[in-house]
Amino acid sequence: MHPSISPVSPVTAEVDTELPNAVNPFALSLNENPFPPLPAVRSALIRSIDAANRYPEFLPERLRRLIAGRIGVPADQVVLGAGATGVVLQALQALTTAGDEIVTATPTFDGYPIIAQMARLTLVTVPLDKHGHNDLDGLADAAANARVVVVCRPHNPTGTLEPTGALLTFLRRVPRDTVVLLDEAYIEFASPEHRVDVAALTARFPNVVVVRTFSKAYGLAGLRIGYGLASDELARTLWAQQLPFGIAITSLLAVAASYDAEDELLQRIRLITAERRYLRMRLSAMGIFTTDAQANFMYLPSQGRRGRLWRDVFADSGLQVRCYPDGGARITVGNRASTLAVLSAVGKSVA
Repeated sequence: MHPSISPVSPVTAEVDTELPNAVNPFALSLNENPFPPLPAVRSALIRSIDAANRYPEFLPERLRRLIAGRIGVPADQVVLGAGATGVVLQALQALTTAGDEIVTATPTFDGYPIIAQMARLTLVTVPLDKHGHNDLDGLADAAANARVVVVCRPHNPTGTLEPTGALLTFLRRVPRDTVVLLDEAYIEFASPEHRVDVAALTARFPNVVVVRTFSKAYGLAGLRIGYGLASDELARTLWAQQLPFGIAITSLLAVAASYDAEDELLQRIRLITAERRYLRMRLSAMGIFTTDAQANFMYLPSQGRRGRLWRDVFADSGLQVRCYPDGGARITVGNRASTLAVLSAVGKSVA
């Protein structure tokens, strides 16, 4: 060894490898499902460990066909991504160029400003109306000069949902060369009458990409499985951007097991929506207004200049909630323990 060179000792960094607490009742900021994976899904994931040394499919054709069969559309109208966020980024990369405009409501899902910046787009925002709904007329006006317009239905963070008729009127107003991202990340929590026939919608409006995820109702946020549904031409363009080996080998088994356990899944959705109604009822009894959320969360609008900020209300409660610059707050619906903790914190603020 050269005398001026000392041997290099390996450096071992201290890394926190502790997993999140799957049943933490006070983690209410990310709209995660409060339940751990269904037993059948857990068994499927355990089985997948033995194949972890192998690559998944070069392109996720089998998962694509599985989802398509479930939804009732041809397989070539389905694209896959790392959660709904991954599908949106893939769409923007495939369909836009730097400097194009993307229109969203405000407030909206925190990911949209980030993804817009990643795609080097110009973000144009349209405020929600006073009831927390999308201003569909305002979005349609702004879409006239934009490459992409986003509608979250149910909306994040307010959980509101526009009637199907209003959505169709909006889509008729949007230019056909403007791409509409219809974000349905929470659609499984909405009543059946609010759901749209995706096959008919994309046939009638070939500029629409419907974006969904297995992160919320299905409780698979940690696996990052999202999908988009679009017309043949649009889906073909997006599929050309599909990352090789980009969908984990666990995804196919987890989705198949989730579909096979639909009755259990629906029961969990019913429990969450029932808890949402209970929380809203109790808050209303305390004189607290909330939007009519059709998702797995509640939204508390700002109380105005004279009201106490929700950020302050929950500061010492031990609850993790999502607070917004205007003073509003979004609270994931969890179990009864988290509901009672929310009511306790709010109750102290109005006492």
